[in-house]
Amino acid sequence: MAGTKQAEAQELIVFTRYPEPGNTKTRLIPALGTQGAADLQREMTEATIQTASALDSTRLTVAYEGGDSAKMVEWLGEDVNLVSQEGRDLGEKMSNAFRHSFANGADRAVIIGTDCPELTVAIMERAFASLADNDLVIGPATDGGYYLIGLAQETPELFSGVSWGTERVFAQTREIAKSHGLQLATLPQLTDIDRPEDLEHQQHPPSPTHTVSVVIPTLNEEQHITRTLDQVLSDPSVEAIVVDGGSTDSTAAVAAAGGAHVLTVPGGRAAQMNAGASEATGTILLFLHADTLLPLDYCNTICEVLSDRNTAAGAFRLAIRGPGRGLRLVEHMVNFRSSVRGRPYGDQALFMTRETFRKVRGFEQLPIMEDFDIVRRLRRFGRISLASSAVTTSPRRWTKLGVVGTTLINQAIIAGYYLGVSPHFLARIYRGNEPDRATTPEQES
Repeated sequence: MAGTKQAEAQELIVFTRYPEPGNTKTRLIPALGTQGAADLQREMTEATIQTASALDSTRLTVAYEGGDSAKMVEWLGEDVNLVSQEGRDLGEKMSNAFRHSFANGADRAVIIGTDCPELTVAIMERAFASLADNDLVIGPATDGGYYLIGLAQETPELFSGVSWGTERVFAQTREIAKSHGLQLATLPQLTDIDRPEDLEHQQHPPSPTHTVSVVIPTLNEEQHITRTLDQVLSDPSVEAIVVDGGSTDSTAAVAAAGGAHVLTVPGGRAAQMNAGASEATGTILLFLHADTLLPLDYCNTICEVLSDRNTAAGAFRLAIRGPGRGLRLVEHMVNFRSSVRGRPYGDQALFMTRETFRKVRGFEQLPIMEDFDIVRRLRRFGRISLASSAVTTSPRRWTKLGVVGTTLINQAIIAGYYLGVSPHFLARIYRGNEPDRATTPEQES
């Protein structure tokens, strides 16, 4: 039996297949079609990696088959450690993966698939913890196989003489372990998504149980930040990260007192939001302006919008505090543009999964139009959806020059951006016409 070890290196290995239509999730093709089955494979892989990324002090490796390294990098990004599966059958592939893991310095290694939407970080952590006092750990699946196997040392005999792909896999593996005197720990039984009848167990991420991290870039916002944070933190599951750009007032202190995690990052709003995203622990990122209030029940609204697998990101409708036909016209035009053309911007509280933010590589380091730019890039990954509820933002953007003047400035900046005018030049023009804070001309009307 493996003894208790301290300060061990642990590795989580995710087994997956490149989502090529017709060559993946073939048993689900009668129910979903070739493209639908491939889309499900893609979705479950991304969700599994996103969940696994939350493990602390764990090396994460994706072992793949199908496609090639270039396709996998294009899909999952350059930051993911990718290796191809080696072997003639599943047992040999897993045995080789464990061998490489221990040879590379791991003291505990766990392999999971991507077919089990019920698999949580807590179960993965329990698997690694079990290996302190056991030789192996297995998470049995309801179909007789297993969704997880972990080892405290290389044990190739566990993968020989097993009828892979049958309902006997877990029982046979347990008997092999017993015959070799290995101490086995088991995890809760969960359901893999392999057959049409399993689809009822699928949970399209994200769900309302997913945590939301709200990133708020600030610069001299002490008058607004308290009210904004009160609204954000009305949901106890939410993490608030205020990233201050070097305020000369008490913004940072007020934000900390209001319950936010506070960072100070110079370099403009893009740098602030990227830094906040790097610190976030939630699976969903929401980027919020300091003078913008979220609607009630905003977390459930976000999860509902992002549950559509064709949606890459979302935003809220816009409401502007204050009376006047001009402001109502701005609201109407902004919401029309956002819903019909899929072009919301910063004041509307952009949100997306952390995985999507990683794939789009965050905000470009632009002095202006960084939200305009990320929306354009997000559209390559899916639809930009508009929530049915609205955020409420300050009218100060429109009170200095009036609705017409502000709209003309916004249009000029956007036209200059499309024409390739230097963002630094555009920023100098805009800064001379903005209210007393750092803003961007996102509310085109």
